[in-house]
Amino acid sequence: MEDYLEKIYILIEEKGYARIVDIASMLDVLPSSATKMVQKLDKLGYVIYEKYRGIILSQEGKRLAQHMVEKHELLDRFFHLIGVNPENIYEEVEGIEHHISKQTAFCISSLVHFFEENPQILQAYEQFRNQRADQLQTRETGKKNTP
Repeated sequence: MEDYLEKIYILIEEKGYARIVDIASMLDVLPSSATKMVQKLDKLGYVIYEKYRGIILSQEGKRLAQHMVEKHELLDRFFHLIGVNPENIYEEVEGIEHHISKQTAFCISSLVHFFEENPQILQAYEQFRNQRADQLQTRETGKKNTP
């Protein structure tokens, strides 16, 4: 449900409107599945849906969707900062963004801001991470990782 709200919000922000076919494409689901979920979101009061006219977020739907987009962006920034392979970040964020509490999001946000405001500490972390990666590589293969 949250993925749908997030994608509807993104579509409206980017294109000015959200259609079932676009939502289905973004989520890699059948249009019939997207229609059923949008109808459910309409019944729950998160969207206003009229067949063949498009989808509008309600105030509550927009609030929830904005929160999901912000959490997604926060986790994306966090994963970049800690050195997660950029090719894996989207999938990893999608895997956990709906499972972290507000307190956990706050703690991650605090750490992201701390690293951004203290680049020397971020650099120390990166050096530490690289040393650990070298140690793991050596343990696993018997060879040191050379850049």
